[in-house]
Amino acid sequence: MPSAPRILISMDIEGVAGVWRPEQTQAGNGEYERARRWMTQEANAAIRGAFAGGACAVLVNDSHGHFGNLLADELDPRAELIQGKPRRLGMMAGADQAIDGVLMVGWHARAKTRGVLAHTSNSFAFARVWLGGLELGEVGLYGALAGELGVPVLLVSGCDVMAPEAQALGPAVAVAVVKWSEGARSGRSLSPEAARELIEHQSQAAVQRCAQGSAPAPHRPVWAEPDLGQGLVLRVQCQTPALADVFSLWPGVQRDDGDTVHLRCASVQDAVRSLNALGAMSSVLR
Repeated sequence: MPSAPRILISMDIEGVAGVWRPEQTQAGNGEYERARRWMTQEANAAIRGAFAGGACAVLVNDSHGHFGNLLADELDPRAELIQGKPRRLGMMAGADQAIDGVLMVGWHARAKTRGVLAHTSNSFAFARVWLGGLELGEVGLYGALAGELGVPVLLVSGCDVMAPEAQALGPAVAVAVVKWSEGARSGRSLSPEAARELIEHQSQAAVQRCAQGSAPAPHRPVWAEPDLGQGLVLRVQCQTPALADVFSLWPGVQRDDGDTVHLRCASVQDAVRSLNALGAMSSVLR
């Protein structure tokens, strides 16, 4: 008999029901305070679903912005909470702690799409990101990182434009669409209550499949550019040439043109860490 699974819930905010505007994702205003409460409530829905599906333990990873958004005193007390930065695995922190499956709740589409508040990793720094020749957003990057660690993605929730990115992780990955984009900052949404019901139901079903030994296989992308023993190429189109100037100060970074740079990475984990390091470097131009 399979043992009860340990589940990681990685929480972002742009894919949370009712979140449409940048101010809802940025600390320092009342709209953010309301949105972070909705984010916490969606986390609780996923926690309830995970335990109802047979989980023996749940870790919740606060994965938006400064990684300090979830209201700790309102989180389901059965779960443990990961917050703060910097951290080595970023949005997938905790996946190396004997985790059997991950739920990605409140995630969004990649940059340069019509998805709600779409961006990739750092909207100030990065216009587009490719790894191994594949253009990826956060769902693809962190789904690949989880797969490299041997952890299957069980569920992804967010907007309809994000859904194909989640489905690319594998046909058995559940996708909970809680809002439909008409543009980067407009569309229609389930109510927060209805979104929580959907997330709880789909989390329970996904974790139950995992507990029964029928979780999806960990995601292993077929890279468009084989590494040939030389490492995956991480390629970044910067938002401005000035950012490419800054990133090119890193000795391993090669410049392709005015706003595009690349570097070779030994693994997906190294690529994600490198991307987050470049994002931190971009702060000198803010």
